[in-house]
Amino acid sequence: MLITANIDDVIQPFKKGAIIAYPTEAIYGLGCDPDNKKAIKRLLKIKQRDKSKGLILVAADFSQVQKYLKPLSEEQQKLTLPGDTSYIFPAKESTSKWLRGDFDGLAVRISKHPLIRELCTKLQSAIVSTSANISGQTPAKTSEEVLMNLGDKIDVILRGNTGESEKPSVIRDSISGRIIRS
Repeated sequence: MLITANIDDVIQPFKKGAIIAYPTEAIYGLGCDPDNKKAIKRLLKIKQRDKSKGLILVAADFSQVQKYLKPLSEEQQKLTLPGDTSYIFPAKESTSKWLRGDFDGLAVRISKHPLIRELCTKLQSAIVSTSANISGQTPAKTSEEVLMNLGDKIDVILRGNTGESEKPSVIRDSISGRIIRS
């Protein structure tokens, strides 16, 4: 287990399939390389989360998630600015079911959180993002809570401050605007 405040320490473990915990806009997230099926499977096992539910990808900019998505409409392109809302965009058929679950879309957030933005920029990759908890339990808000609840199951904790949002990101459908999770 590596606990660090230095983003550079996270790069190699991430690229080797590590499960990382990191601060997001409201809570701590758990993540891994979205192109590493073994890491995604392990993440789902740790969370005791059904793969049918799908996962969110966070990124520093839209180019990091574009390869997973079908071309966006002009209206959808307006939703790709940094913020604290996750949007479901139509996924390419080639996008792993381990990411999108039983859905035709993929949830994406271009994060405004400085640590996520820096991490994704240094990784040159999006990150799988799900709350740092066992499914159904309260998500961790601090690195100490992550260590206490998941420390023996994950590989890296990136210390830092969560953002000012009170609860995990709202998830909206990018076509209908319908709120999937508030």
